[in-house]
Amino acid sequence: MSDSDLDPPDAESVASGEIVIRRPTGDAETARANRGWWDANADEYQADHGEYLGDSRFLWSPEGVYEDKAHLLGEVRDRRVLEVGCGAAQCSRWLAKQGAHVTGFDLSMRQLEHARRIDEDLGNAPLPLVQADALAMPFADEAFDVACSAFGAVPFVADSAAVMREVARVLKPGGRWVFAVPHPFRWCLPDDPGPGGLVVRDSYFDRRPYVEQDESGVATYVEHHRTLGDRVRELAAAGLALLDLVEPEYPETLGNRWGGGWSSLRGKLVPGTAIFVTEKPTR
Repeated sequence: MSDSDLDPPDAESVASGEIVIRRPTGDAETARANRGWWDANADEYQADHGEYLGDSRFLWSPEGVYEDKAHLLGEVRDRRVLEVGCGAAQCSRWLAKQGAHVTGFDLSMRQLEHARRIDEDLGNAPLPLVQADALAMPFADEAFDVACSAFGAVPFVADSAAVMREVARVLKPGGRWVFAVPHPFRWCLPDDPGPGGLVVRDSYFDRRPYVEQDESGVATYVEHHRTLGDRVRELAAAGLALLDLVEPEYPETLGNRWGGGWSSLRGKLVPGTAIFVTEKPTR
Protein backbone atom coordinates (compact mmCIF):
# COMPACT_ATOMS: atom_id res chain seq x y z
CA MET A 1 0.00 0.00 0.00
CA SER A 2 1.23 3.44 -0.90
CA ASP A 3 1.06 6.40 1.44
CA SER A 4 1.37 8.85 -1.45
CA ASP A 5 -2.19 10.06 -1.72
CA LEU A 6 -2.53 11.45 -5.23
CA ASP A 7 -1.95 15.12 -4.50
CA PRO A 8 -1.58 16.48 -8.03
CA PRO A 9 -0.96 20.24 -8.21
CA ASP A 10 0.67 21.57 -11.36
CA ALA A 11 4.40 22.27 -11.17
CA GLU A 12 4.80 22.99 -7.48
CA SER A 13 7.89 22.24 -5.42
CA VAL A 14 7.83 19.48 -2.81
CA ALA A 15 9.89 19.30 0.36
CA SER A 16 12.61 17.20 -1.26
CA GLY A 17 13.36 19.95 -3.78
CA GLU A 18 11.75 17.93 -6.57
CA ILE A 19 8.93 19.21 -8.76
CA VAL A 20 5.36 17.91 -8.77
CA ILE A 21 3.68 18.10 -12.14
CA ARG A 22 0.97 16.49 -14.22
CA ARG A 23 2.28 15.13 -17.50
CA PRO A 24 2.10 11.95 -19.60
CA THR A 25 4.54 9.13 -18.85
CA GLY A 26 5.02 5.82 -20.62
CA ASP A 27 5.54 2.30 -19.36
CA ALA A 28 9.35 2.43 -19.20
CA GLU A 29 9.58 5.84 -17.50
CA THR A 30 6.90 4.88 -14.98
CA ALA A 31 8.54 1.56 -14.13
CA ARG A 32 12.01 3.08 -13.79
CA ALA A 33 10.76 5.86 -11.51
CA ASN A 34 8.66 3.66 -9.27
CA ARG A 35 11.25 0.91 -8.93
CA GLY A 36 13.74 3.54 -7.81
CA TRP A 37 11.27 5.23 -5.45
CA TRP A 38 10.21 2.05 -3.69
CA ASP A 39 13.78 0.76 -3.43
CA ALA A 40 14.80 4.06 -1.83
CA ASN A 41 11.76 4.42 0.44
CA ALA A 42 10.90 0.86 1.43
CA ASP A 43 12.78 1.11 4.74
CA GLU A 44 10.89 4.23 5.81
CA TYR A 45 7.57 2.85 4.57
CA GLN A 46 7.93 -0.38 6.54
CA ALA A 47 9.07 1.51 9.63
CA ASP A 48 6.09 3.88 9.44
CA HIS A 49 3.40 1.36 8.53
CA GLY A 50 4.77 -2.07 9.41
CA GLU A 51 3.01 -2.25 12.78
CA TYR A 52 -0.38 -1.38 11.28
CA LEU A 53 0.11 -3.74 8.36
CA GLY A 54 1.24 -6.57 10.63
CA ASP A 55 3.72 -9.25 9.62
CA SER A 56 1.07 -11.68 8.39
CA ARG A 57 -2.27 -9.94 8.10
CA PHE A 58 -4.26 -9.24 4.96
CA LEU A 59 -5.16 -5.54 5.11
CA TRP A 60 -7.06 -4.34 2.07
CA SER A 61 -7.03 -0.63 2.88
CA PRO A 62 -6.28 2.08 5.45
CA GLU A 63 -9.93 1.89 6.54
CA GLY A 64 -9.09 -1.34 8.36
CA VAL A 65 -10.71 -3.78 5.93
CA TYR A 66 -9.15 -7.18 6.65
CA GLU A 67 -9.67 -10.27 4.52
CA ASP A 68 -10.41 -12.48 7.53
CA LYS A 69 -13.59 -10.41 8.02
CA ALA A 70 -14.36 -9.28 4.47
CA HIS A 71 -13.94 -12.66 2.69
CA LEU A 72 -13.56 -10.98 -0.69
CA LEU A 73 -11.32 -13.72 -2.10
CA GLY A 74 -13.58 -16.63 -1.28
CA GLU A 75 -12.05 -19.95 -0.27
CA VAL A 76 -8.24 -19.92 -0.50
CA ARG A 77 -7.26 -23.20 1.18
CA ASP A 78 -5.42 -25.43 -1.30
CA ARG A 79 -5.82 -22.75 -3.98
CA ARG A 80 -2.95 -21.32 -6.00
CA VAL A 81 -2.95 -17.60 -5.20
CA LEU A 82 -0.95 -14.80 -6.85
CA GLU A 83 -0.30 -11.52 -5.03
CA VAL A 84 0.35 -8.70 -7.51
CA GLY A 85 2.66 -6.01 -6.08
CA CYS A 86 3.20 -7.87 -2.82
CA GLY A 87 5.58 -5.41 -1.12
CA ALA A 88 6.89 -7.11 2.03
CA ALA A 89 4.35 -9.92 1.49
CA GLN A 90 2.25 -9.39 4.60
CA CYS A 91 -0.86 -10.46 2.69
CA SER A 92 0.87 -13.45 1.10
CA ARG A 93 2.06 -14.58 4.51
CA TRP A 94 -1.49 -14.51 5.86
CA LEU A 95 -2.76 -16.42 2.83
CA ALA A 96 -0.12 -19.11 3.35
CA LYS A 97 -1.32 -19.51 6.94
CA GLN A 98 -4.81 -20.18 5.57
CA GLY A 99 -3.46 -23.07 3.52
CA ALA A 100 -3.10 -21.30 0.18
CA HIS A 101 -0.23 -22.02 -2.20
CA VAL A 102 1.00 -18.44 -2.60
CA THR A 103 3.30 -16.74 -5.08
CA GLY A 104 4.03 -13.03 -4.83
CA PHE A 105 5.88 -10.55 -6.98
CA ASP A 106 6.91 -6.92 -6.75
CA LEU A 107 8.80 -4.42 -8.86
CA SER A 108 10.97 -3.36 -5.90
CA MET A 109 13.81 -5.61 -4.77
CA ARG A 110 14.09 -3.68 -1.50
CA GLN A 111 10.46 -4.45 -0.67
CA LEU A 112 11.15 -8.13 -1.35
CA GLU A 113 14.19 -7.95 0.92
CA HIS A 114 11.89 -6.77 3.70
CA ALA A 115 9.71 -9.80 3.00
CA ARG A 116 12.73 -12.05 3.50
CA ARG A 117 13.62 -10.20 6.70
CA ILE A 118 10.14 -10.73 8.13
CA ASP A 119 10.22 -14.44 7.24
CA GLU A 120 13.59 -14.78 8.98
CA ASP A 121 12.39 -12.87 12.04
CA LEU A 122 9.35 -15.15 12.30
CA GLY A 123 11.37 -18.29 11.67
CA ASN A 124 9.26 -19.06 8.59
CA ALA A 125 10.34 -20.77 5.42
CA PRO A 126 10.82 -18.07 2.75
CA LEU A 127 7.75 -17.35 0.68
CA PRO A 128 8.07 -17.93 -3.09
CA LEU A 129 8.56 -14.35 -4.28
CA VAL A 130 9.97 -12.93 -7.50
CA GLN A 131 10.90 -9.50 -8.80
CA ALA A 132 8.74 -8.77 -11.83
CA ASP A 133 6.74 -6.13 -13.68
CA ALA A 134 2.94 -6.42 -13.61
CA LEU A 135 2.89 -5.67 -17.35
CA ALA A 136 4.76 -8.92 -18.10
CA MET A 137 4.00 -11.51 -15.43
CA PRO A 138 6.47 -14.42 -15.61
CA PHE A 139 3.81 -17.09 -15.14
CA ALA A 140 2.08 -19.62 -17.35
CA ASP A 141 -1.45 -19.21 -18.67
CA GLU A 142 -4.15 -20.30 -16.21
CA ALA A 143 -1.60 -20.95 -13.46
CA PHE A 144 -3.63 -19.48 -10.56
CA ASP A 145 -7.03 -19.90 -8.96
CA VAL A 146 -7.03 -16.47 -7.29
CA ALA A 147 -5.17 -13.18 -7.78
CA CYS A 148 -5.13 -10.22 -5.42
CA SER A 149 -3.53 -6.84 -4.88
CA ALA A 150 -3.90 -4.42 -1.95
CA PHE A 151 -2.73 -1.03 -3.27
CA GLY A 152 0.01 -2.78 -5.25
CA ALA A 153 1.04 -2.32 -8.89
CA VAL A 154 -2.24 -1.15 -10.47
CA PRO A 155 -1.85 2.61 -9.80
CA PHE A 156 1.88 2.42 -10.49
CA VAL A 157 1.81 1.38 -14.16
CA ALA A 158 1.03 3.48 -17.20
CA ASP A 159 -1.05 0.78 -18.92
CA SER A 160 -3.27 -0.67 -16.21
CA ALA A 161 -5.49 -2.25 -18.88
CA ALA A 162 -2.52 -4.46 -19.74
CA VAL A 163 -2.33 -5.53 -16.09
CA MET A 164 -5.96 -6.65 -16.29
CA ARG A 165 -5.18 -8.65 -19.43
CA GLU A 166 -2.17 -10.26 -17.76
CA VAL A 167 -4.21 -11.22 -14.71
CA ALA A 168 -6.93 -12.68 -16.95
CA ARG A 169 -4.25 -14.67 -18.77
CA VAL A 170 -2.74 -16.26 -15.64
CA LEU A 171 -6.12 -16.93 -13.96
CA LYS A 172 -8.00 -20.18 -14.43
CA PRO A 173 -11.61 -19.95 -15.61
CA GLY A 174 -13.75 -19.24 -12.57
CA GLY A 175 -10.79 -17.60 -10.84
CA ARG A 176 -11.25 -14.45 -8.79
CA TRP A 177 -9.24 -11.21 -9.14
CA VAL A 178 -9.64 -8.70 -6.31
CA PHE A 179 -7.66 -5.46 -6.14
CA ALA A 180 -7.76 -2.34 -3.98
CA VAL A 181 -6.69 1.08 -5.25
CA PRO A 182 -7.02 4.65 -4.00
CA HIS A 183 -10.56 5.72 -4.80
CA PRO A 184 -10.56 7.79 -8.00
CA PHE A 185 -12.39 10.62 -6.26
CA ARG A 186 -9.26 11.21 -4.14
CA TRP A 187 -7.70 12.61 -7.31
CA CYS A 188 -9.91 15.70 -7.00
CA LEU A 189 -8.90 16.62 -3.45
CA PRO A 190 -5.77 18.09 -1.83
CA ASP A 191 -3.72 15.72 0.32
CA ASP A 192 -4.99 17.23 3.57
CA PRO A 193 -6.76 15.31 6.38
CA GLY A 194 -8.46 18.50 7.60
CA PRO A 195 -11.12 20.80 6.11
CA GLY A 196 -8.74 21.83 3.31
CA GLY A 197 -8.92 18.29 1.98
CA LEU A 198 -12.66 18.57 1.40
CA VAL A 199 -12.45 21.16 -1.37
CA VAL A 200 -12.48 19.87 -4.95
CA ARG A 201 -9.41 21.32 -6.64
CA ASP A 202 -8.64 19.07 -9.62
CA SER A 203 -10.73 17.50 -12.33
CA TYR A 204 -11.86 13.92 -11.87
CA PHE A 205 -11.55 13.58 -15.64
CA ASP A 206 -7.91 14.72 -15.89
CA ARG A 207 -6.08 11.46 -16.48
CA ARG A 208 -2.58 12.89 -16.63
CA PRO A 209 -0.49 11.09 -14.00
CA TYR A 210 0.94 12.66 -10.88
CA VAL A 211 4.70 12.91 -11.40
CA GLU A 212 7.52 13.85 -9.07
CA GLN A 213 10.62 14.74 -11.06
CA ASP A 214 14.05 16.19 -10.42
CA GLU A 215 15.31 19.48 -11.80
CA SER A 216 16.45 17.84 -15.02
CA GLY A 217 12.95 16.48 -15.67
CA VAL A 218 13.66 12.85 -14.76
CA ALA A 219 10.64 11.25 -13.09
CA THR A 220 11.33 9.85 -9.63
CA TYR A 221 7.77 8.77 -8.74
CA VAL A 222 4.66 8.31 -10.87
CA GLU A 223 1.08 7.46 -9.90
CA HIS A 224 -1.64 7.03 -12.52
CA HIS A 225 -5.32 7.94 -12.32
CA ARG A 226 -8.31 6.17 -13.82
CA THR A 227 -11.99 6.91 -13.27
CA LEU A 228 -14.36 4.22 -12.02
CA GLY A 229 -15.71 3.94 -15.56
CA ASP A 230 -12.20 3.45 -16.91
CA ARG A 231 -11.65 0.58 -14.49
CA VAL A 232 -14.91 -1.10 -15.47
CA ARG A 233 -14.03 -0.83 -19.16
CA GLU A 234 -10.52 -2.21 -18.55
CA LEU A 235 -11.99 -5.23 -16.78
CA ALA A 236 -14.61 -5.83 -19.45
CA ALA A 237 -12.01 -5.58 -22.23
CA ALA A 238 -9.89 -8.19 -20.44
CA GLY A 239 -12.87 -10.55 -20.25
CA LEU A 240 -13.34 -10.20 -16.48
CA ALA A 241 -16.74 -9.87 -14.83
CA LEU A 242 -17.23 -7.29 -12.07
CA LEU A 243 -18.97 -8.91 -9.08
CA ASP A 244 -18.75 -6.09 -6.55
CA LEU A 245 -17.24 -2.68 -5.89
CA VAL A 246 -16.51 -2.09 -2.21
CA GLU A 247 -16.12 1.52 -0.98
CA PRO A 248 -15.35 1.21 2.75
CA GLU A 249 -16.08 3.99 5.22
CA TYR A 250 -13.21 5.24 7.34
CA PRO A 251 -13.85 4.43 11.05
CA GLU A 252 -13.79 7.45 13.34
CA THR A 253 -11.70 5.46 15.82
CA LEU A 254 -8.73 5.41 13.41
CA GLY A 255 -8.32 9.20 13.41
CA ASN A 256 -5.38 10.14 11.18
CA ARG A 257 -3.45 6.96 11.89
CA TRP A 258 -2.39 6.26 8.32
CA GLY A 259 -1.21 9.80 7.54
CA GLY A 260 -1.60 11.94 4.46
CA GLY A 261 -5.18 12.70 3.50
CA TRP A 262 -6.62 9.75 5.45
CA SER A 263 -8.73 10.93 8.37
CA SER A 264 -12.05 10.28 10.10
CA LEU A 265 -13.19 13.78 9.06
CA ARG A 266 -12.65 13.13 5.37
CA GLY A 267 -13.44 9.42 5.52
CA LYS A 268 -16.98 9.87 6.75
CA LEU A 269 -17.77 12.15 3.79
CA VAL A 270 -15.93 10.72 0.78
CA PRO A 271 -14.51 7.28 -0.02
CA GLY A 272 -10.77 6.72 0.14
CA THR A 273 -10.54 3.22 -1.31
CA ALA A 274 -12.15 1.26 -4.13
CA ILE A 275 -11.95 -2.54 -3.97
CA PHE A 276 -12.90 -4.30 -7.20
CA VAL A 277 -14.09 -7.90 -6.89
CA THR A 278 -13.99 -9.66 -10.26
CA GLU A 279 -14.08 -13.12 -11.75
CA LYS A 280 -12.87 -14.78 -14.93
CA PRO A 281 -15.94 -16.46 -16.43
CA THR A 282 -15.93 -20.20 -16.98
CA ARG A 283 -15.98 -21.35 -20.55
